[in-house]
Amino acid sequence: MTAMPRMTGMYIALEGGDGAGKTTVAARVVELLKQKGDTVVAVREPGGTALGEEVRRLLLHSSDMTAWAETLLFAAQRSQLAAEVIGPALARGEVVIADRSYYSSLAYQGGGRALDPKLVRIINEAALDGVVPDLVVVLTIDPSAALARQADPDRIGRQGTEFQQAVAMAYRELAVSEPDRVVLVEIGEEPDDVARAIFAMIEERRVG
Repeated sequence: MTAMPRMTGMYIALEGGDGAGKTTVAARVVELLKQKGDTVVAVREPGGTALGEEVRRLLLHSSDMTAWAETLLFAAQRSQLAAEVIGPALARGEVVIADRSYYSSLAYQGGGRALDPKLVRIINEAALDGVVPDLVVVLTIDPSAALARQADPDRIGRQGTEFQQAVAMAYRELAVSEPDRVVLVEIGEEPDDVARAIFAMIEERRVG
């Protein structure tokens, strides 16, 4: 497999359970970066490419599927997004803000579905060919409160509190095992305050 060219941009992923507010916070982080003068590419998972949007429909709105089928579909759309959008943006020196990344699979399929997290990681990292986040910000919230915020939950969002608790635990374990990359941020403040805190993290990492 041919490796991607050396990347000069920065890739930040926002993670967390369903209903944590990732999409809102991601949009506000994008605004702050643009105000500073950065060229920013915003992406979401699943989706972000023609193939990815088709897979998104299957993952979020189809009938049930096996845990490994779910895992492999997530990895497939993620591979396309990395090759088609994220990798080229980073090579141009741009900032990528992602609403989810392969860390979602580590938490949801590895934690929530109780699959072997090592295998989930191997599959995804092979599919990504080195295009992985520099910083992963996990928005934390009580799973019951997060689920109550969902107006129209998708297939995965309907899995219930116990599932979301397992996902939250997996994210916490990732923060412990990868402290240089994975940071937990509690969603107890206004989205603008959370976005400014994340913006400050990004700036600190660029200076450092």
